[in-house]
Amino acid sequence: MRAILTALSLLLCAFAPPALAERVNVAAASSLQFVMPRLVERFAERADADPAEPVQVVVTYGASGNLKRQIEQGAPFSLFLSADERRALELEQSGFAEQPGQVYAHGRLVWLQRADHPLPSEQAPLAGVRQAIEARQRGDAVRRIAMANPRHAPYGMAAQQVLTREGLWDASEPLRLMGENVAQAAQFALSAEAQGGFAAYSLVKAPALAKRASWRLIPASWHAPIVQRMVLLKEAGPGATAFYQFLQSAEAISVLEAEGFGSPADGR
Repeated sequence: MRAILTALSLLLCAFAPPALAERVNVAAASSLQFVMPRLVERFAERADADPAEPVQVVVTYGASGNLKRQIEQGAPFSLFLSADERRALELEQSGFAEQPGQVYAHGRLVWLQRADHPLPSEQAPLAGVRQAIEARQRGDAVRRIAMANPRHAPYGMAAQQVLTREGLWDASEPLRLMGENVAQAAQFALSAEAQGGFAAYSLVKAPALAKRASWRLIPASWHAPIVQRMVLLKEAGPGATAFYQFLQSAEAISVLEAEGFGSPADGR
């Protein structure tokens, strides 16, 4: 009888359903939308070494300000990857995160335009903005200037700082085409009505944009550093903690650097 019970127990184990994966809901800045799938894939490959604790990472992208507001309103995220430090630190200060988190990357801003437009020089990356302003003043066809909304998106704030520095903020006001986030701004920059626009370097390196676009890096000294910080939110489970720790690894940092981000340690 004992042998029969043992055999039955083994049989039931063999056909038992696999352990349910822990769902890790991640809120991530739009500048990460092309690199995050690679990071999730690399993390899953490492997690395969411990199949008893499977993890399913689900990522929602958006402007950092909008994602922060969703978290404050109760959205069930476990990890927040902001495109700036301020919003991540504010969540810790208001009790939504246990710790101030970690800087995971530094962002770079670019001028982005369609490949069939003349590319401005490295010394004058905003020549397209000036041309669009001058054309409007002459009464010529209007060409829009795309950027992320600076109220919600850190890359939009950087674009505002650049235009202000160059004395173009007020003059460009009638031409500005605001995206809710930097990924949408990149789409607008490549539209038929646009002269171009401001986007994240990490987005223009993606093959989906590189085939039909050209770009120039904006000097980092023209705007405040884009310091991208992440925080683990309260009630985060072991899977979220494991993914958070993975994003601090040399492997993850190498992937981010390959896709246009600066190292957490380099300061720019």
